Amino acid sequence: MRAALVFILLLGLLVGKAVQEHDQVQAMQLSNEAPAVAEQPLELTVHLKRVYLDGEESEEVVKELVFALEDFWAKYESWQLVDMDEDRLIFKKKVDDISPLLKMNGYFGITNDGTLSIFNGKPEESDVIQSFFQIDVKKLESSQHMRLMQGIPVKSKEEYAKVVESMKKYSIKKAK
Repeated sequence: MRAALVFILLLGLLVGKAVQEHDQVQAMQLSNEAPAVAEQPLELTVHLKRVYLDGEESEEVVKELVFALEDFWAKYESWQLVDMDEDRLIFKKKVDDISPLLKMNGYFGITNDGTLSIFNGKPEESDVIQSFFQIDVKKLESSQHMRLMQGIPVKSKEEYAKVVESMKKYSIKKAK
């Protein structure tokens, strides 16, 4: 139902734009200013926003030449349309993976107050990207504590989930 409504809205915008272009061509023909212009495909700016499991967002902007609406909508059927105007559409998609930033430069570590966090680079020299929960550092084995101090690289979604899950048992429970 929603896809049909969006299709109708975009179709209305396209028809309106086509009528406007047709009127301009017709006016130019009547005034003999320029020869008739063949119909051209619609050019749209498409913003593709991706939201990753770790909360990071990325945006890609592409120019699309639309020859057929059916083909255009088929290309973006797995995306959610969040905004549009006559020559720009914004789509959003949740990605079931960690962000490329984390895969390239993310490290698990702990902050000075013992909060399990992901840093953009090694913990001692970088900014926190994401924080999880406070850890009771006294309960950690010395090797686990040392690994967190040095930084545990985040290379995949599986490693991300494994580290978070393994550290939950050391979390400090907040009193309600």
